[in-house]
Amino acid sequence: MELTDIYKTITTPSPEVMFKDRNSKFFGYAFPVISEAEIKQHLDNLKKQHHQARHWCYAYQFGMQKKDFVFRANDDGEPNNSAGMPIYGQIQSFEVTNILIVVVRYFGGVKLGVGGLINAYRTGAQMALEASNIETKTVNIKYAVSFDYKNMNKVMRIIKEKHLNIINQTLELSCQIIISVRLKDAQSIFEIFDALYEIQIKDLND
Repeated sequence: MELTDIYKTITTPSPEVMFKDRNSKFFGYAFPVISEAEIKQHLDNLKKQHHQARHWCYAYQFGMQKKDFVFRANDDGEPNNSAGMPIYGQIQSFEVTNILIVVVRYFGGVKLGVGGLINAYRTGAQMALEASNIETKTVNIKYAVSFDYKNMNKVMRIIKEKHLNIINQTLELSCQIIISVRLKDAQSIFEIFDALYEIQIKDLND
């Protein structure tokens, strides 16, 4: 089975979108997130911005591979599974991660019923995602390669041949280069450096 080391996400917040149904207004937002602290901050900001709204429903997911996904859906007082899960369904549909989607509702005086709510929250989330700039990224592993200056050419030749990305380097008598490698190539690159005399490689992801 081939290792999947790509994922889709957004790097900037979406513009505000708005869906209206029978006088209820639903404002949709998408934010890039990698922690629960960031999620709380975005929710707090939206509650200040929309302090007269009735509900602030949301769903989020972070993690770069399916086995590591952390997700949650919150109905915020709407009937069970009528808001958070339809929002989360759009995260799954667009196959994005490291993302928070919030749909803020202003009640318009007419009840929409569970079916109407599901449609409204799903549409608000979909519109926010459609307005977002979704990017495809790779899951990368960081390694530290340590060596004496005399072995510089040997190390640099491999870095050049394998098109490796240098993140940081200290080139003195004793040298260290931090490289970033795509997950699918990580094991083979580790073994190449590990087999070289007088060169140490260390995984920085543990």
